Amino acid sequence: MPSLAAVSIIDFPYKTDQQEAKQYAGKLFASASLNIDRMMQVFENTEIKTRSFCKPLSYYSDVHTFEAQNKDYISIALEYSVKAITDCISRAHIRKEDITDIIFLSTTGLATPSLDALIVNKMRLNQDICRTPVFGLGCAGGVAGFATASKLAIGNPNAVVLMIAVELCSLTFLRNDFSKSNLVGASLFADGIAACIITGDNHKNFTENKFAYIGSQSKLYYDTEDVMGWEFRDSGFKVLFSQDIPGIISRNILNDVTTFLSKYQLKVSDINNFIFHPGGKKVLNSYEEALSISSDQLKNTKDVMIDYGNMSSPTVLYVLERFFTGGFQEGYGLMLSMGPGFSSEMVLLKMNKS
Repeated sequence: MPSLAAVSIIDFPYKTDQQEAKQYAGKLFASASLNIDRMMQVFENTEIKTRSFCKPLSYYSDVHTFEAQNKDYISIALEYSVKAITDCISRAHIRKEDITDIIFLSTTGLATPSLDALIVNKMRLNQDICRTPVFGLGCAGGVAGFATASKLAIGNPNAVVLMIAVELCSLTFLRNDFSKSNLVGASLFADGIAACIITGDNHKNFTENKFAYIGSQSKLYYDTEDVMGWEFRDSGFKVLFSQDIPGIISRNILNDVTTFLSKYQLKVSDINNFIFHPGGKKVLNSYEEALSISSDQLKNTKDVMIDYGNMSSPTVLYVLERFFTGGFQEGYGLMLSMGPGFSSEMVLLKMNKS
């Protein structure tokens, strides 16, 4: 089965303390009609301590056109994608010429030609590389991309698939949007980039740890289009999300997970490693209660949330990186994330020391 050869993450240069971000946001939203003193508690409720941004805080006090923000998105995404990929190639002990496929995932900026084409040109990757740019999966993108990369490697045992998830959430911040959703987004989201290399069976995996792909499942919940997403305006991307996200998880996730695992004659109790996307404190509580798992079993997920915030699609890959480099229990691992649609994505892994 396909296996993970390497994973790399980016720490953006502007690491910001959550309390500093709270004070800054309080000034920006001071003229809002919201009950600002009460609403600012949302920064505390996230339990985030630090977040990484691609720009200094002073950048967000100015009004930026969508054109200017998107230009910043393209240039920053390209620069740091190359850094993440270069590191990932080194960790996987391969040559860049070995890469057969590239999957690029993002939901926070637009580019045509797509960013994967810019990356191939910048890095001089193989001209015959198969490109798959994906837009719109949001927080679900990291797991969906991992599944897609693994399926490509099943189809071609000689494949070396590069998957990169890029989200510069902070560049979508709308300075003159004083809505509750924009304030909640300002308390939660951050910037992140993660790259993975997944290899087919015929390619030698030189890494000590072997995370083998077993299978995956996607699910789209009918009539939930308004739960999470973007409203596209002249000024840019306006964030939309419902307060009912934890409720949707509570009502559905146990059945979804048990149905998926049953295909492999497994139960939740057979999973040793929970590689979950940390959507927020209430989302994590919903996972624990619905699946009857302990807080300790989501330690890596919670630690990524505390240290980085919600970076949308790359976040679950930051969690994966902690398992891959920092230790795990041998046995099965479950990757899970939920995103716009509203949808869920799951991947089952077999995790062992080589």
